[in-house]
Amino acid sequence: MDTQTSIESLPKVGKASAPKLRKLDIRTVADLLGYYPFRYDDFTETKKINQLKAGERCNITGTVEMIDSKRSPRKRISITEALISDDSDTIKAVWFNQPFIATTIKAGDQLSISGKVDEDFAGLYFSSPSYEKIVNGLSIHTQGLIPNYPLTAGLTQKQLRFWIKEAIQLAGELPEWLPDEMLKRYNLSAYNQAILQVHFPKNQKDLDSARHRLAFDELLLVQYRSQLVKLRLEQTKAKAIEFQEEATRKFVASLPFALTTGQRQAAWEILQDLAKDKPMMRLLQGDVGSGKTIVAVIAMLNVVLNNRQAALMAPTEILAKQHYQSISRLLMPLGIRVGLLTGSDKKYSQSTDGKKIKADKIVKEAQVIIGTHALIQADLEYPDLALVIIDEQHRFGVEQRQALSDKAKASDTNFEPHLLSMTATPIPRTLALSLYDDLAVSLIPEMPKNRLPIITEVVADHERHRAYGMVAAEISAGRQAFVICPLIDPADNFGTKSVKEEYERLKNDPAFANIEIGLLHGKLTPKAKDQVMADFASGQIQLIVATAVVEVGVDVPNATVMLIESAESFGLAQLHQYRGRVGRGAHQSYCYLLAGDLSDKSRQRLEAMTKYNSGFALAQEDLKFRGPGEVYGTVQKGFPELKIASLFDFALMQEARDAARWLATNCTQTELASLNQKLAEISNKAHLE
Repeated sequence: MDTQTSIESLPKVGKASAPKLRKLDIRTVADLLGYYPFRYDDFTETKKINQLKAGERCNITGTVEMIDSKRSPRKRISITEALISDDSDTIKAVWFNQPFIATTIKAGDQLSISGKVDEDFAGLYFSSPSYEKIVNGLSIHTQGLIPNYPLTAGLTQKQLRFWIKEAIQLAGELPEWLPDEMLKRYNLSAYNQAILQVHFPKNQKDLDSARHRLAFDELLLVQYRSQLVKLRLEQTKAKAIEFQEEATRKFVASLPFALTTGQRQAAWEILQDLAKDKPMMRLLQGDVGSGKTIVAVIAMLNVVLNNRQAALMAPTEILAKQHYQSISRLLMPLGIRVGLLTGSDKKYSQSTDGKKIKADKIVKEAQVIIGTHALIQADLEYPDLALVIIDEQHRFGVEQRQALSDKAKASDTNFEPHLLSMTATPIPRTLALSLYDDLAVSLIPEMPKNRLPIITEVVADHERHRAYGMVAAEISAGRQAFVICPLIDPADNFGTKSVKEEYERLKNDPAFANIEIGLLHGKLTPKAKDQVMADFASGQIQLIVATAVVEVGVDVPNATVMLIESAESFGLAQLHQYRGRVGRGAHQSYCYLLAGDLSDKSRQRLEAMTKYNSGFALAQEDLKFRGPGEVYGTVQKGFPELKIASLFDFALMQEARDAARWLATNCTQTELASLNQKLAEISNKAHLE
């Protein structure tokens, strides 16, 4: 067995557990060793039974004197009780609804148990503690710093610890991929040692050392890739786009609104970059509704006036079609040819014959092309693509963005296209500058004038009819509303709402008797989605029940109410994105967060939505609700999938950036071979931006 051995070969994995491990992206022994704990239970203190106190969490070892399982006559649950003794005293351990414990533990077994010590009228006892038999003096579940891993259905912490313990002997075979000089320069432990210590640390010092090395590795890979991109771009040329000052001023003056200071500054930074013969690599960052699109249109206008093409790639058909409609309204009066290319729809502003339009006609003749992944079809050739714009850039992989850039190079291999990425993900500026080291960053910090703050309220589930009444009142006043649910179909018994259930419930609710209700979710055909959105935009539908398909891109100024079911199921950034679908018109807008029974942490998190309308403020607030080992990317889109590193550890981020620059400029390709291989492996598994 080696680190590339299939996970099925490990003892007690087999064909039953292997599919569950694959859900966690664990396919080989190396994958298993790279699956890090997200927290640790501290059972480093082992006590004698006569030293225990109520309320503390600790570990004891002792002998099982007796064990029995019985059924409670009142609550109809099984109760397993054991008496455990050491040379100082005896204590009871109690487990609920786990009768199998009485068959796996026998009187006379040496047992290690860890957990919270409770107290009742009979004295101290352990309630549902972790336990394991002590064999050859070894303990991996109940003594020391005990790792806890992210799980999936059908797997337990004990299983994962057992398998990792079996595999950890192979950690010594994991190659060191950083040069020795770097290990010394930044005081880093060896890679295989860090892997061993992150899973089974002997003490806190070992754990801190392991986490520092592995966090450094994650941030270094992000920064090193940025350095490679920068070095490559320094050796390439782009077609300079001359600033068309008079035409741009005339266009801006014709807009029905005034640009904000942030929009003007961002547009000027982009136009200055476009005027250079080096490819622009810029990130345009602005909160939901801050007006990034008009800044992109100004850039596209200048490209077209230089007799070249611009393309905008959006993550969803709904967003692409909305961009097409809004951008066409702005550019077609100027005689600019605009095309739309998605998987289900093709449109071309110059087409009047009603015939089906071919994709190659659009990309050859249109000056501005808007679309989805369909823009990077293999057989499409762009004659003069000089600017590539990626909207919601975190939703595309590196390869997809590169594929669109390669389309631009196809017409002239001597030139790279200019690249503008846009994101509404609320990343603090200092973080963005550190994270996206290969990108210049433009920020639109303010919202357009006359935008009223959205009033947000957390509503308990038993008060839902009060929320329904407020939604119905807004619709009666001529407004429109959204209801958002996490699921499409009913899928569990825990109260998480589905759009199909809520759609039927609302249709039968007297409060909405005379209201046209629409249903929108990802399983509908593109044509059906378009029809629902068109009816909503035109006002034929007053209330729309939807899933995450409305997270970005839906712009209906008459919509003033956003009601989010099972709000505790969403991250703060996602809730903020949903809320951004309303508040786009002149009327006061509202967001109601419906939630069931909440823990204190969940309630505090949702209440942050009531205090802050700024996505940037929410991003900072979100940190207060996160532990040091949580994976930021699983909740907040737009960040690397980091297992250990914190993106807000600016000192370590700076250290990793300095190290990446040193590597890229001081090491030979031979010295960097292992690092490049590691980067390739990571890039195949996750998006690094």
